[in-house]
Amino acid sequence: MGTTTTLQKELIVSDIAENIIGSEIIKLAWEVNDKIKKGEKIYNLTIGDFNPKIFPIPAELKKGIIDAYQNDETNYPPAEGIPELRSAVCHFLNRLHGFNFTTDNVIIACGARPIIYSIYKTILDPGDTVLFPVPSWNNNHYVHLSSAKSILFETKPENNFMPSPADIKKHIKEASLVALCSPLNPTGTTMKKESLAAICDIILEENARREPGKKPVYLMFDQIYWTLTFGNTKHYDPISIRPEMKDYTVFVDGISKSFAATGVRVGWGMAPKKIIDKMKSYLSHVGAWAPRPEQVATANYLMNDAAVDRYLSDIRKKISDRLNGFHKGFQDLKKEGFPVDSITPQAAIYLTVQFALHGKKTADGKPLSSTKDITKYILDEAKVALVPFYAFGTSAESNWYRLSVGTCKLEDVDGIITSLRSALKKLS
Repeated sequence: MGTTTTLQKELIVSDIAENIIGSEIIKLAWEVNDKIKKGEKIYNLTIGDFNPKIFPIPAELKKGIIDAYQNDETNYPPAEGIPELRSAVCHFLNRLHGFNFTTDNVIIACGARPIIYSIYKTILDPGDTVLFPVPSWNNNHYVHLSSAKSILFETKPENNFMPSPADIKKHIKEASLVALCSPLNPTGTTMKKESLAAICDIILEENARREPGKKPVYLMFDQIYWTLTFGNTKHYDPISIRPEMKDYTVFVDGISKSFAATGVRVGWGMAPKKIIDKMKSYLSHVGAWAPRPEQVATANYLMNDAAVDRYLSDIRKKISDRLNGFHKGFQDLKKEGFPVDSITPQAAIYLTVQFALHGKKTADGKPLSSTKDITKYILDEAKVALVPFYAFGTSAESNWYRLSVGTCKLEDVDGIITSLRSALKKLS
């Protein structure tokens, strides 16, 4: 009896799907979680999220969500968000930030990610160019999903990893979209007023130069961390500095970081009405609206000025205490002669730290030849998990890292520094 061989055809998918790049952060998280499952004690400072046992959402918001479900607020919300929430967002932004938006300028979605995606899809045609700095969060992936092109430039530690006007001006004639974030994920640093003003002027000058009917340069300004600033740090935005930028700026914002509500999934965008209307069309087809109960609860909560102010004051202190603790610890290690550094905390839930360990050797003589070697050594020897900046688009050999405090207990800070000190002492 003869045998037959069945040849399985290769499955073919779209070019976009075929070439999607997996998240470096998720890859690292898998390794960390595997160690934790095996019983290892790991200080996981990788995740840009909060431990709800340490950083719970506001009690009023939590009760509001439960009440909304009990009141059967479970049908479809409008694609642009319920009117009460859009109005509450305008109130919140006007009261704390001085913004003068109307509800026509606001759209609600299930977090910041769909807002960013819809901005890219609304503004960009295939082949259009997006200009953005690195390190930055996920712009490369949204460029890919939009069939666009990117021009990226690597920022410098001496400028707190923020873009300079010269970086923008060099490529502005090619750009359809400039993507900026302040406070910045992954660095926790912010844009200075003078630099942001100069970048706005570059965009305005370019748009004045372009012929009528040609697409202008738009600015996507992600300010999801704007309420979490510390010390003397002040948050600046494009339209407060240059009111003319209101025609060209699309904001990304929401409750995920301000109120430790990453899983509640309520985000919003602010933009000129025409852009909001087109984003609404995209999101209505994607179905990326925030759940109605969460919208109802968030609307009520944002109108409770006293509760909002009380919560923001509390979370700022809790985050600031952790960031300052780690910064002091790294500066102590630096004074002791170890090749590490950190940038003074400014905002968000992140500390920028450096491990200049390339070329060092472990106790068994193994050289730390690459940033991946350093990351693995810190994880294996110090039991500390951090995210290297190359996961945010920088060169593979950058020795800078994101340290996130959203899941860290304050009492663990000293223990982590002690563990790092012990691991660094073993290097030669």
